[in-house]
Amino acid sequence: MIDEAQTVVDTDLPGPEARKWAMFAHLSGFLGCLIPFGSLIGPLLVWQLKKDQDPFIDDQGKEALNFQISVALAGLLCVLLMVVFIGILLIWVVIIGAVILMIIAAIKANEGKAYRYPFCWRIIK
Repeated sequence: MIDEAQTVVDTDLPGPEARKWAMFAHLSGFLGCLIPFGSLIGPLLVWQLKKDQDPFIDDQGKEALNFQISVALAGLLCVLLMVVFIGILLIWVVIIGAVILMIIAAIKANEGKAYRYPFCWRIIK
């Protein structure tokens, strides 16, 4: 006998297409490994092209773009601090932290859960 609570489908979750594009918004930050400013261009393109299709894509696209802006500013600060050598250590902390957080965000977005990056300056509202 099947329990009625098990058969209820969660209708609050975004559809599979919205989850896929939200995940792509987070993962597009890895474009910075291939092209200059790709980490900013990738989330910006995904967000601008798909934001009107679903509120979940709009929300996660803005979150991914805000995070990449924050990472770019932190990276710039680390480059400036390389004059006193502390920036060499800090840049690795920023890179490793950004990679880990982008992967976590992509997994959460694929599950249909809105993810909020810690230490993120949310410029775009």
